[in-house]
Amino acid sequence: MCDARPVDDARTGGPVIPTHLLNDGHRLPAIGLGTYPLRGADGIAAMVSALEAGYRLIDSAVNYENEVEVGVAVRASGLDREDILVTTKVPGRFHAKDLAIRSVEDSLSRMRLDVLDLVLIHWPNPSRGLYVEAWEALVECRDRGLVRSIGVSNFTEEHLDRIIEATGVTPAVNQVEIHPRFSQEQMVAAHERLGIVTESWSPLGKGTVDLTAEPIAEAARKHGVTPAQVVLRWHIERGLLPLPKSASPQRQRENLDIFGFELSPAQVQAISSMGVADGRRFDGDPDVHEEM
Repeated sequence: MCDARPVDDARTGGPVIPTHLLNDGHRLPAIGLGTYPLRGADGIAAMVSALEAGYRLIDSAVNYENEVEVGVAVRASGLDREDILVTTKVPGRFHAKDLAIRSVEDSLSRMRLDVLDLVLIHWPNPSRGLYVEAWEALVECRDRGLVRSIGVSNFTEEHLDRIIEATGVTPAVNQVEIHPRFSQEQMVAAHERLGIVTESWSPLGKGTVDLTAEPIAEAARKHGVTPAQVVLRWHIERGLLPLPKSASPQRQRENLDIFGFELSPAQVQAISSMGVADGRRFDGDPDVHEEM
């Protein structure tokens, strides 16, 4: 569910951003900052710039190798910790239950944080057959107070059904690849049925989506915005939570400035019609892809 409740106010500064109500009662801003491959001093500067622009959701992962930088940026931002939501992800090599719990503890240590706002299983890695164990570990981490919300990434409907059946706990979030060339309408519908918020990684489909294509370009001309802003607004209109990555302060501000216009249902459908069955950016089919 996405509503107009602000994530920012006069106390925190920045634009008013709608939020998603998760199935566990917590909320996430309707847009976040993707951080791969932001690292080092430049990565910290980019993250701080984003927080200054008004981003309040930072998406990281163990395999991004930038959790230290995320923690530094959070402290350098000058914002209160409770005003920033931090996500990380458990990689495939740590799916065994004890290793998954240790992975969360190690992430907290690297970031120098007391609690994580959202932790996801990065990929199901089905050939290993341990993602149910990893999910049980995240449930335990949540119950111990190490994590506020838990979810998954790149899970199919079958994977979701299996962990829900095994534990009785439904993920708050599933972060999947979505952009105009790969619209994932069936997966989004499954999430809506299950009460799961859909986060979109690679929301602009860099290298895959033609931002000059007429459905996008026409909407950009009509609303006086950039093609990238149109695509990000397309995610918002569909109830998705996009995670664009940019190190440019100007681009970060542009990507955030998508709440002052709306796309018509016809415009949304026209952009969705750009999708193709094999529109993934790389060979990342969750039924076979392995990422350790």
